[in-house]
Amino acid sequence: MKVPLLDLKPQYLVLKKEIDEAIQRVVDSQFFINGPDVAKLEEEINSYLGVKYSVGVSSGTDALLLALMALNIKPGDEVIVPTYSFFATAGVVARLNAVPVFVDSDPVTFNINPALIEKKITPKTKVIIPVHLYGQSAEMKAIMEIAKRHNLKVVEDCAQAIGVQYKDGKYVGGIGDIGCFSFFPSKNLGGFGDAGICTTNDEKLYKAMKMMRMHGMEPKYYHKIIGGNFRIDTLQAAVLRVKLPHLDSWSAKRRENAALYTEYFLSSGLAETEGNISFDEMNKVLLPKAVYSNAGHKNYHIYNQYIIRVEKRNALWDFLKKKDIGCEVYYPVPFHRQECFEYLNCNDEEYPIANCAANDSLALPIYPELTNAQIKYVVDSISEFMKEEMKYPMECKHCDCMK
Repeated sequence: MKVPLLDLKPQYLVLKKEIDEAIQRVVDSQFFINGPDVAKLEEEINSYLGVKYSVGVSSGTDALLLALMALNIKPGDEVIVPTYSFFATAGVVARLNAVPVFVDSDPVTFNINPALIEKKITPKTKVIIPVHLYGQSAEMKAIMEIAKRHNLKVVEDCAQAIGVQYKDGKYVGGIGDIGCFSFFPSKNLGGFGDAGICTTNDEKLYKAMKMMRMHGMEPKYYHKIIGGNFRIDTLQAAVLRVKLPHLDSWSAKRRENAALYTEYFLSSGLAETEGNISFDEMNKVLLPKAVYSNAGHKNYHIYNQYIIRVEKRNALWDFLKKKDIGCEVYYPVPFHRQECFEYLNCNDEEYPIANCAANDSLALPIYPELTNAQIKYVVDSISEFMKEEMKYPMECKHCDCMK
């Protein structure tokens, strides 16, 4: 049986008529830049997330870059980021000649650990960027309290988290000063190429970002500030408008798939409990945990990725690929170990949890159109691997999290 990590074709086939019509509408209008669909998408995102303002942009990376530019981040300023995330989170900081300051992860969610943030704050610190990793909110209450105490801004990296609610029911992207979303095709809400959006409840920041996405131009050819070419294509906006009404049902299906994985893993004896972070017995898999109960809210974890942990991760990865099962490692090299950040002289021992995640985590297929049979095949294949390969107790070489 073949189980791809992601298959976008079934989703497209269901929406093909609507998407094709939306694309044709834009083609017929020949209004490819800042066409009517851009403004309408922004309005619909505002309504969905409960925010006041949105600015469609060219990618999730550019959303982060634009946010920092709007906050006037200068060379030498420090920006606190998790060390375990997609590269853009730290890369945009360095592109502005500011200094990314890395913080280790929470051992359950792998989001930034708020308890470790304050000791990294200096007089040069200007912004904290929490990442809502894998589709689950970071601990925003604690982060916002820290930011308030130190007069810092908060930019939420929501690239994997459109539709995620924090435990108070508020959507991520509307909690900090600016929210940054990606519409890369593999996301829960994906376009037909690169696209993104910035959200805010601050009118001043909204006006700055809207101007900056057009080279800082207002009116035409008059530039009070320097921006960039960060505009979202009208074609992408049109496609996303078709998909947005289906987002909640897709996220619900991902949660159903995650629950089915848990059921199969537990019944097979491969895991003890969901989210258990102890390897007390041999031949066990650590499952992802949804930390926040939904308390009646529609969404709390959207499972942009479904991440398990095993000791012999690379061997399992190779084994599953031979079984025609798609899987991926997010992310094998934390920022503090990246060659391009050697100049920061980071102490590797400060980041034991991120180092564990980089060495032991593996993403399994979780997209909405997966069948029960496919999910069972994945778990059965992992069980086969464990019986053949996992002959010794787990022993984490990076910290005490598996003892």
